[in-house]
This record gives sequence, C-alpha cells and structure tokens, in this order.
Amino acid sequence: MGARRTKPARPALRTRTLDELVVDDAGSFRHVGLYADLAGILVGDGYEFRVLPASYAGRWDRALLLNLTFWGSGAGGDVLVEDRISADVVAHAACHHLAARALAPRSGKRSLPARQSAEALFLGEAIASAFDVYLVGRLLGHAPRSTFLATQVPAMAETARAAGLSAAGFAALLGRMAASPERAFEDLRALLFDATRALAACSGAAEALAALARFDAHAFAPLLHRYELSNWVLYARAYAPTSVGHDERVHAVDRALRAARDPLAWLEESWVAPALAAVRRA
Repeated sequence: MGARRTKPARPALRTRTLDELVVDDAGSFRHVGLYADLAGILVGDGYEFRVLPASYAGRWDRALLLNLTFWGSGAGGDVLVEDRISADVVAHAACHHLAARALAPRSGKRSLPARQSAEALFLGEAIASAFDVYLVGRLLGHAPRSTFLATQVPAMAETARAAGLSAAGFAALLGRMAASPERAFEDLRALLFDATRALAACSGAAEALAALARFDAHAFAPLLHRYELSNWVLYARAYAPTSVGHDERVHAVDRALRAARDPLAWLEESWVAPALAAVRRA
C-alpha cells in the first residue's frame, strides 16, 4: 500500500488588535482629535483585524479580494497583508465598528442571529467612506507630506477626470473639502447613501442608469465611482433580509446628519462619546 496522502494545511487568517499593529502615517493625523478617539475605541473594545498567513506575504490582490467581497460580514476588521495598517484604514474600521453597534439588528429569536438591513449596511459604509474626504480636508495644508494625501488625492483626481471633471474643477472640489471638511463629509455621505439605495431598487442596467443620472449635478458626483457601489449593492442583495426596505433607525440617523449644522459633532456626541465612556468604565 502506498503512503497515505495528507491534505495540505488550510491557510488561516491571523488576528491582531490595533495595539499589536504598526500604524503608518499616524503622525499626519495628530491634529485630528476625532482620529485619536476612534483609535482609542478600537483598542478599548479589543477590535480585531485579520492578517494573511505568512505564506501570502505581499499578496495585496488576495487581501483586496477578501475585503471587497466580505466587507459587510461583521466577522472582523479589514484583512491586512502584514502586521501594519494605515491610519486612514484605522478610522474607516472604527466608523464601521460604531455604525454596526448603533444599528445592530434586533432579533426576537436568540438562536438565529439577525442580519443588518440593506439600509444599515449602506449607511455604515457611506459614513466610513465619506470620512475619507473629511480627512483629506483636515490634512490639506496641515500635513502635505501625508502618505494618505499622496495616495488618496491622485486616486480621487483620476476618478474625477474619468467622470469629465476638469483639473480646475477638481482643484475647486479639494478647496471645498479644505474649507469645510465636516460639510464635505456630509455631502458625500448623503450622496453615497442615496445612490446605493436607488441602485438597490433597480432591476436592470437601464433603470440603474436613469437612477444614477439623478445625481449627476451633485458636487461630489465626479467621485461617485471611486467607491465600490456595485459591491455594496450585490452584498446587500445577497445577505440582507431585504434589498432596500425601510429601516426607521437608519433613517433617523440619516435625518439627523442631514439636519445637523456639524454632522461630525453629531456623530461624536451620539456614537463616539458613549463608546469612549464604555471603554473607560471597562
């Protein structure tokens, strides 16, 4: 008899808390007080990121596929290639973490874990993604050598150029972010939420094209395709209880953010401060 063939070991993701990771570009965010609070919440809550096995060293393509495909699974933070993370990814993860806590689904059956509604998924991702333009606005003029700006601004410029925005128009858009980072955050956040809800209700390409056209005049429309909206919609259609529906808790947050003079201050008061207080009590 021949030797029994053994199955190859199944690659396993490693878990790391934020304080076990090297945070790149953190110095550029030193003047952004909200960033420190968000990082503190992740540390205090023992939030775990996932890291590819050592055999996948340098495989950004594999990490990207996993992150884009399973972004709403709630099974942990971003998949990282190594034991280091960019400061902006820390902020993005913290926004998701806070949104998941605030919009956690309520299920009457303990044996069946409730899944987030499509609208809750869209709102959480819209907040986390729009936080990028807030950070761009805060760092412009304060941390010009930031790695975050060096990567994000050219990527935004490329997307805007593909959407037909001129170089002068993009410069004006950056000026808008720098002049009022909080308002830029809310403008993009509302656009992303509205656009994904509209797309999720569409049954085909023609209907979706017409739905997107309604947002073409929006100031941040040239950046719309920078975000993986198709992934948002397809994930929600596959895993959320309903494709769109009407989640009143989500809409209450949406209305509050639209009405707030300072939407980031509203999030700090309603989400960040309670989470920090819970960390300090623990």
